[in-house]
Amino acid sequence: MRIGLIADIHGNLLALEAVLSALGRDGVDDLICLGDVASLGPQPAEVIARLRALGCPVVMGNTDAWLLSTPATEHPDPDVRAFRRLNAWCAAQLSARELAAVESYPPSIARSLGAAGTLLCFHGSPRSYYDVIEATTSDDALHDMLGDAPATIMAGGHTHVPMLRRYGDARLVNPGSVGLPGTGAATPHNRDPSWAEYAVLSVLDDGVAIAFRRLPLDVDAMIERARACGMPEIAWWVGTWGHLER
Repeated sequence: MRIGLIADIHGNLLALEAVLSALGRDGVDDLICLGDVASLGPQPAEVIARLRALGCPVVMGNTDAWLLSTPATEHPDPDVRAFRRLNAWCAAQLSARELAAVESYPPSIARSLGAAGTLLCFHGSPRSYYDVIEATTSDDALHDMLGDAPATIMAGGHTHVPMLRRYGDARLVNPGSVGLPGTGAATPHNRDPSWAEYAVLSVLDDGVAIAFRRLPLDVDAMIERARACGMPEIAWWVGTWGHLER
């Protein structure tokens, strides 16, 4: 059995379609999304609809929750203000059906891996979608976030940075970001990325093999798509890809 893990699409349909095509070539049997599906990108409704049509289960991410209860757009920090205004625009693009789909996302998803154990999926951690798990997070902090969850593989997103590390007898996996790589909870500024990231778990007789994937993307095409749809705060969004100085 092969399971594809994707996270942090952020309304970037072009990147999602590239990853889905690659996952088809990888021959995955199952696909799970680790949250932050639609907000902060040019095609939020289309991404939600695409995942729904695939029957892809999705865990609730922090920006997914913000689509359901949008924060006030005014803020003294210009970056936060742009972030909130773009989130509000994304929420306004969603129909009642799409909002209902987001509202249905659970905080975590578990999958049996047969003799290889259990896969537990979340966004930040099982405790909170705001939690940040990095390669340098202390064991004590991990215990506060993960507790004694009886999973062989624990998979989360949120940081937009690929990661593989041990937690006791378990392994922690972050597949990186499909739609906004390198800019997330732990890395507020991008460095001119031009890729989409995901991971594939291969369940074997003697355990689970974990492979990280990175695909090249046409960033100019993504920026053109964002301009064409009338997305606000376009200069801010383009800046997150390192293509425009504020």
